[in-house]
Amino acid sequence: MQVESGSPVISVDPLLPAEARAPRSPEDTGLPLLFLVELVAKVLFQRGQVRLPELAAHLKLSISVITPLVTHLRTEKLCEVTRSGHSGTDADLTYHLTEAGVQRAMACLNRNSYAGPAPVTLAAYVAQVEAQSVRNLHVTRPHVQAAYHDVVASPAVLDQLGAAMNSGRAIFIYGQAGSGKTFLAERLSGLLHGAIAVPYAIMIDGEVVPFYDPVQHRPATDADADAARAASAADFGDRNRTLDARWVRGIQRPAALTGGELTLEMLDLRFDANTRLYQAPPHLKANNGIFIIDDLGRQRCSPLELMNRWIVPMDRGVDYLSLHTGLVFQVPFDVVVVFSSNFLPERLSDGAFLRRLGYKIEVPPQTQAEYKQLFRQACAQYGIAFDDAAFDYLLTQRHARDDTPLLACYPRDLVRQVRDLARYEGSPPQLNPRAIDWAWNTYFAGAGARRVAAEQQKQARERRDHTIPG
Repeated sequence: MQVESGSPVISVDPLLPAEARAPRSPEDTGLPLLFLVELVAKVLFQRGQVRLPELAAHLKLSISVITPLVTHLRTEKLCEVTRSGHSGTDADLTYHLTEAGVQRAMACLNRNSYAGPAPVTLAAYVAQVEAQSVRNLHVTRPHVQAAYHDVVASPAVLDQLGAAMNSGRAIFIYGQAGSGKTFLAERLSGLLHGAIAVPYAIMIDGEVVPFYDPVQHRPATDADADAARAASAADFGDRNRTLDARWVRGIQRPAALTGGELTLEMLDLRFDANTRLYQAPPHLKANNGIFIIDDLGRQRCSPLELMNRWIVPMDRGVDYLSLHTGLVFQVPFDVVVVFSSNFLPERLSDGAFLRRLGYKIEVPPQTQAEYKQLFRQACAQYGIAFDDAAFDYLLTQRHARDDTPLLACYPRDLVRQVRDLARYEGSPPQLNPRAIDWAWNTYFAGAGARRVAAEQQKQARERRDHTIPG
């Protein structure tokens, strides 16, 4: 594992990084002193006059860590202090940069404009990811039944998904468009129990990579958060420990979703030359959770290129990224990758990649019983009374006649069309053959009628070709 060069040795603590006590000195942070000084200078430049408690809260470091840093700035004539209160305490002291300090801060911002909470080391992040690995999850049938309690799906498919989550290996879900693949894949997040900790940022060879993303890293459910708090109280309460604030705790395991917009460039660490900031790739932020690649085969890069990008990470559990300086470094790849596609697996890749897909799960069309249940749910959702005769008409005169499979997306979409027509006509919505025909034709754009006409023309040609002239 390649970690930051020139970083001080991290103080030994038997606890995980996110459970360790807050640093009491700059050396305890594991970060270079010069980096911390420059980070304080950048914050003072952006915020102007700042009190010590405000500075500590912004950087997620204790005052005992901040004080030597501002003292260093004052010694170098880069920072000045004024008293803005009458209590006589350090809380009244306000810090601001001198002209030389402004020039120094601007030079630092030109190299890297990050001025947020102090980062953790790459080594600390790696240790935390390994300790809360998604591969340690144990999923059972009751877990699946709870996560999919309101979902109408094949029990065999749900059993396959539950078993696949125990493997920690990649999952390939395939089936016809509209069969419910994406919906089933997204619901896998309900099987990711347990809260995790993520850092605000990570320091790698002197560069800072922002990591915490409030959109992707959301607070855990009440049950998981309570369990995490109870564990912390049991372990540290008697020691009156103040935890390292550079970690955000009580985060639910992430479930990232990307689709046709995904490119190979998005899977690498990106440095914006204008903002002078790094952007972590989505699969790195999804560590300890799942990463769903929806609509595989529709990306702007070829499926083979995309899958080749994942061979090493899925096989070895590590990925390799690079800084804009050229340094290549190793990071954990602790995600369950879920591919969802309308195509058969063998159409998208070769045997070498397919062997690394632990589970290949087909989502078939609904059975008539499942389709009827979905239709009832859709009618209840849109306030339309379910009618058995109208539903039988839909099955026999539309689905069977037009040879259209019973896909999970159709009930909601067709019932919504019926509701729209009733609103337009100013009448109560009713499920009857007329409304079903109207919804069917507008939804499928007359595909069924064209198919019937084409079949009739084919039969007519066959009769003509086999007719012997009189």
